[in-house]
Formats: sequence, C-alpha cells, structure tokens
Amino acid sequence: MGDTADEPVDMSESTSLNDIAAAITWPDRDIAQQARERWDSLNKPAGSLGRLEDLGTWWAATRGECPPTPPQHPVLVVFAADHGIARTARTSVYPPEATARMVRALLNGSAAASALARRVGATVHVVDLAVDAETDYLDDLNPAATAHRIRRASGSIDHEDAMTADEAHQAFIAGVGIADAEIDAGADLLIAGDIGVGNTTAASAIIGLYAPADVVAVVGRGTGIDDAAWMRKCAAVRDAMRRGRELKAEPLELLATIGGADFAAILGFLLRSAARRTPVLLDGLAPTAVALIAHRVAFRAREWWRAGHLSTEPGHAAALARLDLDPILDLRMRLGEGTGALLAVPLIGAAADALADMATDHATGVESFDG
Repeated sequence: MGDTADEPVDMSESTSLNDIAAAITWPDRDIAQQARERWDSLNKPAGSLGRLEDLGTWWAATRGECPPTPPQHPVLVVFAADHGIARTARTSVYPPEATARMVRALLNGSAAASALARRVGATVHVVDLAVDAETDYLDDLNPAATAHRIRRASGSIDHEDAMTADEAHQAFIAGVGIADAEIDAGADLLIAGDIGVGNTTAASAIIGLYAPADVVAVVGRGTGIDDAAWMRKCAAVRDAMRRGRELKAEPLELLATIGGADFAAILGFLLRSAARRTPVLLDGLAPTAVALIAHRVAFRAREWWRAGHLSTEPGHAAALARLDLDPILDLRMRLGEGTGALLAVPLIGAAADALADMATDHATGVESFDG
C-alpha cells in the first residue's frame, strides 16, 4: 500500500466496535493518484468520462491496483427485520406478515432483487435479524437464514426501546460475522440492502438526528402511505428523535433505543467491511441511515462506500448530503432490497474496463494541443 502510516491493523479476531473502528484506514491513495494520472493519459479529452472516472478511481483505490479488475464476486446481503412502530402507529400500508413473504421470495429467487442480481451477476444472501414470524417459517427453504435472528420484531420506538442493550450488541456482532464470512468466501464488492415493515420510520428518526434535519424534511411516504398515515409517521419519528437525542455519541445504545436489530447488524457489517478493506455499495434509506452512525464512529469508513442510487425518500438525500456521497444512479426507486445498488454494479465494471482497456494518447499517436 502507498501510505505506510495507514497500513491496516490486523483486527480479524476482534469484535469490539472501538477496535474495528481503529483498524479502518484509507483506501490506497497512491493507487488513486495513479488512476487519476492514467485517466488523463487516455485517448480522450481530460475529464470527458465525467463521474465514471471518479468511480473508476475509487474502485482502483479500494482494490489496491491500477488498472483494477472489475468486480468478480459482488454479494448483496439483505438485512431483514420488522419494526414494532409500524403496528402500533400504523405507519405502513403493509402488515408485518409481508416481510416474511418477501424473505421467502428473495430466497426462492422470485423477488425484484433476485431478478436484478441474476442480471448483474451478484449473489444474494438474506439474513433474518428480527422478522415478525415464527422461527420455522423458512424451514422448507433455507433455515440458515434465521441463524442470526435476535428477536421477533422490535419495540415501538416512539415510546419504548427497540431492543435491549444485549440484543443490540448481539446484532452488531452478527453483522461483523456476516461481513467476515462474505469476504472470506471471496466477495470483492458488498451491497448492503434491507427489507422490513417500519424500517423507514426508524431510519428517518436516525437521519433526523444525524443529518440533522427537521422531521417533515426526512419523513417520506414509505410504502405509499396516505396523508393521515404520514402525519402519524411524523409524530412517531418526532417522538423517537426525542428519545434518542442524548444518545448520538453512543451508537449501540442509540440503536437499542430507536433502531432495531437489522440496523445494529448493518453497523457491524459496514465497519468490518471497511476495516477489511472491502468496498460497499449502500442501497436505500436504512443502510444509509446506519452509515451516518458508522461515519461518526470512524470517519475513514466513508471512503470505502459509494451510494448505489438515490431513493425517492426525502431523508435519503439528506443523509447522502451529510455523508458527502453522490448517488451513482437516480431512477426514482424506493423498493429497498438492494435493488438500486445492484443496478450500479455494471457501472463499476464499466469504469474498471475503461481504465484498463482504453488506449493512451501516446499509443495512438494523438497528442492534445492548445488553441
């Protein structure tokens, strides 16, 4: 690596939040400079490939090689959980039972994310952290998907904790282990996706605290709620923000109070991936909300992430602005599951191919000139 002061620390055995955060270093800045110089040497006007050049430079720096190999083994991890606030405050058009059905669709290959993953060559893994269903609901498909289950749904965060402190810690450790398992199995690009009834309510509360932003600026329509449900959702987010306001410096305590097991697992997943120098594409509202917390824990972690797309949820734009991440795509999507980020994978491959395969000005005998 180019910066000896930023050599990674081996924390492969540690699951402490502080130890993992301390192990996070920058992507290779020497390689990033080589990539920028190579872009400038290619047979094209300087900067004419726009943001594709930025994306290729980031990919090269995270992979530690220039030119970089395109993604060979992208993996989408969908973190599934239901949130009690949706049942008590009626903030979703879907009942919690919908999540179990969607998890089954992801596992049998019939969900939107499944179809898109096949198109872009990504593997999909689903992890049930707190789905509101009996533990045996996946026995006929893939019971291993419930191996990390922490609890059945979360508490209603407007007036009670989402989970206990011990459950938040367990979920964080699960996320760390999931990242380790995927990286050890060969993943070179990870995608953080989510699914669950009520998760945009919890995500909006977190974004409101960390962006920071007013409630009405971060609360969207989620699954397509009407005005009355939107007002109930705003009230729930307001109350959750009030309960979490004093906990912003205590990430796991905050997530135990107004987050959920899926959010705590995503926190472990994002931080461990960065510590192990593996790039991550963020998908929608929930992973990006957690990224705000992870960024506060370890500011270098953000350099290992890119935003796959911009959701139509207003809080998503606020969170990305705070993280200073420009979304790769804007297709007005709001499904979740990792769908938006999956569509960005081919663009990373295209950036790598252009950086590797284009001829230089010198090779073509064409030199730029002034005038």
